[in-house]
Parts: sequence; C-alpha cells; structure tokens
Amino acid sequence: MQVELQDIHKFFGPVKANAGISLQFEGSKVYGLLGENGAGKSTLMKILSGYQPADRGQIILDSKPTYFVSPANALTQGIGMVYQDPLDIPPLRVIDNYLLAKDKKLILNYQAAKKEMKDLLSKYNFDVDPDYLIESLSLGQRQQLELVRLLSGGAELLILDEPTTGISAEQKEVLFDSIRRLAYDEGKTVILVSHKLDEVQELCDYAYVLRQGKLVGGIKVPCPNERLVEMMFGQIPVREVRPDHELGKTVLELKNLSIETPRLTVQNINLEVKSGEVFGLAGLEGSGQKLLLQACAGLLRPSQGNLLLQDEEITNWSYHHRQQAGVAYLAAGRLEEGLVAGLSITEHIVLAQPKHDFLVDWRAARDITTERIKTYQIVGRPDSTADQLSGGNQQRLLFSLLNSPLKLLLLEHPTRGLDIRSTDWIWGLLNERRKDGTAILFMSADLDEVIERSDRIAVLSGGVMSRIVNAKETTVDELGHLIGGQA
Repeated sequence: MQVELQDIHKFFGPVKANAGISLQFEGSKVYGLLGENGAGKSTLMKILSGYQPADRGQIILDSKPTYFVSPANALTQGIGMVYQDPLDIPPLRVIDNYLLAKDKKLILNYQAAKKEMKDLLSKYNFDVDPDYLIESLSLGQRQQLELVRLLSGGAELLILDEPTTGISAEQKEVLFDSIRRLAYDEGKTVILVSHKLDEVQELCDYAYVLRQGKLVGGIKVPCPNERLVEMMFGQIPVREVRPDHELGKTVLELKNLSIETPRLTVQNINLEVKSGEVFGLAGLEGSGQKLLLQACAGLLRPSQGNLLLQDEEITNWSYHHRQQAGVAYLAAGRLEEGLVAGLSITEHIVLAQPKHDFLVDWRAARDITTERIKTYQIVGRPDSTADQLSGGNQQRLLFSLLNSPLKLLLLEHPTRGLDIRSTDWIWGLLNERRKDGTAILFMSADLDEVIERSDRIAVLSGGVMSRIVNAKETTVDELGHLIGGQA
C-alpha cells in the first residue's frame, strides 16, 4: 500500500497544529514520526486514520484521492491506528471489545470470534485472555487488543502512537518483534509516533521530523541521535543536572501495608519517604507499584497495615480528606483519570481550586488560566478543551492543577509520552517542589528515569518489595536483575 499526505492543514482556533505537511509512505517499511510535544504528530496521524478531518489538503491512497469520515471508514480502506490512550470500553470483556463494530449481527458468534482472536494473539505472541475485563488489563495488553482488532479488520497501514509508554520491557520486546514481522514478513506499512530516539533508531527505516506544525525534513535511520534532536528542537537542548537536596523529616510512612485485589496482593510494605525526597518505584508492570500509589492516595483501602502522614494515622482517610491534608495524585491515564474530555482549561482550573464560592467568577478564572497557560507553557487557549490538547500539553495541564504547598506528591509515569525537553522541564518543576519540602513517590517504566531522578528506589516483583536501593549506587542492569527476582 502506498499512502501520500498532500498539503495537510489543521487548525484549532488560532493554533496551527498542521501547516502544509506532505509525506509519503510505502509498504514493507517502518517509519518514525518525530517531534517535540505539540509539534502536530498525533493530529496528523488522527487525520490519516479518519479520527478527525483536515481543514485543507488530501490523502492519496494507491494513487487515488480519498477521504475518511471515521476510523471505521479508514479501516475498511486498510488504515488503522493504535492510539496512545486505547479506545476500548473498560467495563466490558476483551472479547466484547474485539467484536465491537466487527460483527453487527443481532446474535454474536462468540465461539468463532474467540477462535479467531486466539489465533491472532498466538501468531504475534500476545498475552491477553478474551474473557478478562478490560479494566483488569495492563496498558500493554490493551494495546495488544487494539492491534489484533485492527489486523482482523484488514489493516495494511498501522499507526502506533507512543506504543511503548507505560508498558513492561517484556511487552515492549514482543511489540517490536510483531512490528518487524508485520512490516518485513507481511509487507505492511508501520508508522511509529515516538519521542524515544533509541526505539526509532532500532526499529525504523526512515524518519520524518515535525516542528511547530511543519515538516522539517526526513532522514534515513539509523543515524546520529544528535542529528534527530537538532531537527526536532532546532538545537541540542542542555540537559538539567539533578540538584542535590538535603532531606528533612519523614512525611510518609508505610508499616506492614498489604493490599488485596483479585489479580494481585501487595504484601507487607515498609518504607519511609522524607521531606524533599524523590522515591522511585521500579518493577514490571502489574507488580504492585500502581496499587501502592493508589493506597497512599486513598483510592484503595489496605487489607492490613498502617499509613502515616507526618506521624498522623491516615489509613482510613478518604481521597478527598488526604487532598485537603496536602496529598496529590497524578495518574497515567490523562483523560481517563486526570482530566475531563469536553471541559475547557478554564473549567479544569476552576474545579481544581481548593475552595469554591457559590458563584464562579469566570473573569477571574480566565485570568488565572491565562497565567497558568503561560507559566506551564501549555499550547492552547483558556477555552481549549482537554481532549483538543496534545498528550504533552495534557500532562502540563495536569501539573498546572496541583495546589501549593503539598506534603506528598504521588506520580504514575509522570513523563509518559514526553520528549526530552518536556521531560527535563517537568522534573524542573518537581525539583522546585522538593525545595519546598514536598515528598515525591513515583513509578516509571523507564529505569533510566528512575535512577536519574530518584534518591532511593524500592524494587517490587509480584507484589513483594524485594529491596530498597540508593539510586546513586545502582545501575539499570542491577535494577533489571532485581526486578526479575534475581539477587
């Protein structure tokens, strides 16, 4: 399949997401699409996949102009996209989601669908049980479901938007193997939208680079990373050196904490996080890091043990009670758990205020929003809705909603899907929080980030905390062995 984008323009009010972009894609190749957050990558791919229309320009499919009215319509013509936030329905089972828009009969043939799905899962070494609920799956498993849905629908061009963000190393390896098989053995076209240059170098044959809504150029890969960085940002950004910081008294203490869920039990966690400390949680996805953060936030109730905030017992406190006491939690699911699609930036700012009057002063709220947009460098306007923002700008919006001061900040993949410059900028904000005495407990699938940003690291495996290590005295290799259960 040959696909060409010609002079694509897309505007969101005065914001030019895409400004005259022209690209070509051929079969049996893996393409990288690079650019800093807000460069227009996801917008362009949503146009190609039928999720949204272009304001100007056209799509040429095998030398014929075409127009997509929906993702389902695009899939009938061989184009499918795995979005950064999977488009599934969590309360339903995997097999129900698989059949959505696939089988339109009144009585569904579940037996045939399960066989077809299991064959596809087995073919690409994916590990998903058709009878599980979506809400019980990891992000990586949900992506695997999305991929087999597209393949069963006849996709010949596959777009993967930041597919390795928040998934385990094992799932990443399986995904990479499937991408190579799809491109080189089956002749499909794969477009990898990513900010991770090492992954682009490893997987792709060619890379296109966008900057501020425009095409900077294309380059064969592998190539020097510095060249890609310079194309993305116009210069090579100066990396921020992590500042040393003197730690204060204990803010969070967990005593023999256990959390029981149908799929995993987190057992007997004992740790302390001090004022001004950054404490990392490392482990394979589903090892208990998220459950631990949710228990600290008050979203899950422990089955046993105690939580103390500055020596005060908070084990049975609600999420809102902990918020009022200075605890904040940022989940990885931006639109699923952190933001509300359809609400504007201004409305989010109003909702996040610690105190509310009976009537909202919208003029004052817009002034505050304008200042937050400037301070947090959000590419958007006060009336821009959360779902109109790029993933990176949604993350910036989440951070702009945090109140000050905070005693404890709980973070789930805080730089998920962010480019190098945005990642450094976020950690610059967090280091300012450290100076103010905030204790930070975070999880990340990026072991380099865990080591580089943490003071101490707790390693979890199968719900058990195997060890707490000093970040300055460990390596990615050692952490990898600990996560795998090896001494």
